[in-house]
Amino acid sequence: MTPGVVPQVDAFTFEGGPTGALLLHGFSGNPSSLRPLGESLAARGHAVSCPRYPGHGTTWAELGSTRWQDWESEALGALAELRRRCDVVVACGLSVGAAMALHVAVRLPDVLHGVVAINPYVRNWRIAFASLVRPFHKAVKGVGDDIKKPGRTEVPYDRIPVSAIIELNRFLKVVRSELPSMRLPLLLFHSAEDHVVPTGNTEYVLRRVGAKEKELILLPNSYHVATLDNDAATVVEGTHEFIRSRVAATT
Repeated sequence: MTPGVVPQVDAFTFEGGPTGALLLHGFSGNPSSLRPLGESLAARGHAVSCPRYPGHGTTWAELGSTRWQDWESEALGALAELRRRCDVVVACGLSVGAAMALHVAVRLPDVLHGVVAINPYVRNWRIAFASLVRPFHKAVKGVGDDIKKPGRTEVPYDRIPVSAIIELNRFLKVVRSELPSMRLPLLLFHSAEDHVVPTGNTEYVLRRVGAKEKELILLPNSYHVATLDNDAATVVEGTHEFIRSRVAATT
């Protein structure tokens, strides 16, 4: 456990066989949103690694002192560790974590074997104005816990530093420019109702991504944090089968 970090929101890893899943959480979120998915994949024999980005799972003020390259570095480090013990690795991300998975796939296409994107967050015109807001506001209201199922929480920040939103905007610009270069097989999950990601993000990824193999699975009974919601089992089974398909394609 990392000092100063609440246990349920810290990074986690699970041992498994020669197949691995790199789980990547969203912006201002933490690994707790992906732990049930990780546990379920591990129970099916997959090795799992879910890093915690710097500034996440601690305090929202700390988030304001990080850059998007810090988040990228943590994701790449976890991938390197997972790749050392697995023959086939898939990156699976939620929200901005999906954007990170797509980004890592472009950077290291020979290391990954596929990408799973759950309610991908790659564009939002509103965050482009964050630099104009910063002189007047240090932070804005958080956007976590968009979950339809009662009694579930991803332990989100109640505030988000404007400086971090500026970094997010910079990162998503990079991701959008890279989408045509992302040619690994892609599985997308899309919630019918999402109060965090602006409408059209999933369609944008499908349209812009360079992958020839791409599949969309709809989640009719979940909001944004689908990994903790009513359709979580669909996400687990879909991801498990996707990993198996990558193994079959590799062999």
